[in-house]
Amino acid sequence: MAQDTGRGENGDRHRSPEEAALSERLGNLDQRLSELRDRHIKTEQPAGDGEDKAARASAMALGFRLSSELVAGVVVGAGIGWGFDRLLSTSPFGFIVFLLLGFVAGVVNVVRTAGAGQNRRGGS
Repeated sequence: MAQDTGRGENGDRHRSPEEAALSERLGNLDQRLSELRDRHIKTEQPAGDGEDKAARASAMALGFRLSSELVAGVVVGAGIGWGFDRLLSTSPFGFIVFLLLGFVAGVVNVVRTAGAGQNRRGGS
C-alpha cells in the first residue's frame, strides 16, 4: 500500500553509492557555507558599528532640527499675534490667526528641510 522510498530508519541500507556520495557532498557544502557565513558576519560587525552610530547621530540631528523649526514657527507666530493683540486691543483674534500662520510656516519649513517639496518642484 505505502510505497517504500528507501528513506526512514532503514533507508541508509538501501541507498546507492551515488546517493551516499551526493549526501556527503551536500553535508560538506553545508558546513563550508556555514563557516563562510560566520566569517562574513564577524568581519562585517566592527565596520558596521561605526557607520551605524554615525547614521543614528545624523538622523537624530535632523530630527532635532526639524522639530525645532516647527516649534520656532509656532512660537514666533504666537508672539507676533500676542503683540498685535496688545497694540490693537483685538484679543484673542490676532493671537489665534498668527498662531495658525506660525504653524503653517513651521510645517512648510519642515517639509522644505526634509526634502519632500523638492519632488514637486523638480517635476515642474
